[in-house]
Amino acid sequence: MTFAVTDVPEKGRFEARDEAGALAGVLTYQITGPIVVYTHTEVEPAFEGQGAGSALVRAAMEDARARSRTVVPMCPFVAGWLDQHPEFESLVARTTRRVK
Repeated sequence: MTFAVTDVPEKGRFEARDEAGALAGVLTYQITGPIVVYTHTEVEPAFEGQGAGSALVRAAMEDARARSRTVVPMCPFVAGWLDQHPEFESLVARTTRRVK
């Protein structure tokens, strides 16, 4: 199945919709300066296992790359997806510790 993913900044989320326009899932985020934190991914039960979650994360990561943002993947789904897609590794903040 193909999903159209759009950024809805006034809601702080990306939305995935099917060909009929039905909401398939969302990926929420918070932005502070050049840092974007992906906080939660939720796929509607009728669309689970059909690629909506992956479409959301890919679109969000491509958006972060286009905007030169650093990504903090708090959402476990996003973090797991990133483990399988090393092409986005350079965007991910891997630690928040200060270096002495």
